[in-house]
Amino acid sequence: MHMVTGASGLVGAHLLMRLLGEGRQVRALYRSEKSRRRCEQIFAFYGEQTRVFFTEIDWVQGDLLDLEGLADAMDGVEYVYHCAALVSFKKADEKALFKTNIEGTKNLVNVCLSKDLKKLCHVSSTAAVGKPFKAGVADEELPWKQEKDTSNYSISKHHAEMEVWRGMEEGLNAVIVNPSIILGPSDWNRGSAELFTKVWNGLKYYTHGSNGFVDARDVAACMVELMKSDITGERFLLCSENLSYKDLFDLIAANLGKDKPSVKVKKWMLGVIWRLEVLRSIVFKSSPLVTRETAQSSMRESLYSNNKIVKAIGFNFISVAQSVKDTASLFLQEVKQKNS
Repeated sequence: MHMVTGASGLVGAHLLMRLLGEGRQVRALYRSEKSRRRCEQIFAFYGEQTRVFFTEIDWVQGDLLDLEGLADAMDGVEYVYHCAALVSFKKADEKALFKTNIEGTKNLVNVCLSKDLKKLCHVSSTAAVGKPFKAGVADEELPWKQEKDTSNYSISKHHAEMEVWRGMEEGLNAVIVNPSIILGPSDWNRGSAELFTKVWNGLKYYTHGSNGFVDARDVAACMVELMKSDITGERFLLCSENLSYKDLFDLIAANLGKDKPSVKVKKWMLGVIWRLEVLRSIVFKSSPLVTRETAQSSMRESLYSNNKIVKAIGFNFISVAQSVKDTASLFLQEVKQKNS
């Protein structure tokens, strides 16, 4: 039996599809009916066959912070894929980030150590990887260092990963993946999928920053292949290509038939924007669209190497251009359905 935590998210849903497509028995941990419906929506993007797969999932409602319930959910499980995490760059979510990402991972590792588990695959993030000097490229060996502008999300993912390394020191057979920004169909108003909505609505602005990008299907495929292998006690960066945000937005715009962003945002402008967003969120009691952390990130040039995973399992990544094309096609498909 294979168990997936965070099954309703972008990675979790694609991982479920991959495992079910290979004929695996799958148990999925979910927190609410709303999250399970979100997972079903992702399955629906890919057609009737994946709808059939969805009915084969053994769903178990639970919470990583409920140690007893988590232990019960893992009865009979041999392989665990830990995808559950809170992603937020809002200052108000600091406690929730540490609770979910660090304590939740700690609980999972402890239960894994108490069970007859064959292997754990933990989904970390490039946010838990050190920053290279100047215009260097980050790899798995770059030490993480907390700095003044380090986000609470980055801190939480680093310490969550440390819990997995601690488990490995205590005898846990595990492997870690560190995906860059993940592209794929999901809730079009959340995460990276929201970029397609913003471009569709007429995004005019772009920053000079860059980042690594990877298709959700590739993240799932790498995880499954690593779990099949004898590889253990290792971490792997998952990145198809490094791309500027401007180039990414241009690709999305071209595939959606929209105008490309044309106004370059300067650093001082972002400083004004995120402060105004804080005020707006206070007045209207809503979440800020831009935070200090996301503003800083959008100006940073972050580059990542995929050499290690390519050499380890001979993996060929889907290009960012193809990933954007496929995701945009599904976005347009949903727009057409809503308008028909």
